[in-house]
Amino acid sequence: MKRTRPHIEYEFRTVRFGKETSRSESRRLLTEEAEYGRWELARTRIGMGGTRTVWLRRQIVRVARTA
Repeated sequence: MKRTRPHIEYEFRTVRFGKETSRSESRRLLTEEAEYGRWELARTRIGMGGTRTVWLRRQIVRVARTA
């Protein structure tokens, strides 16, 4: 019998940091999101003006009904 993993769904959140935000400050904010909000880093992009855009994701947990 072959087992298949159920389809995992994620919700995403976008966070933007301006060029005036230091790396240590942005790291602290992302660490808090990871610890307390259960978010994980999905993608990071640095724009031409120095702005950083970060995509966070977390798994959506569906609760099965019991009859």
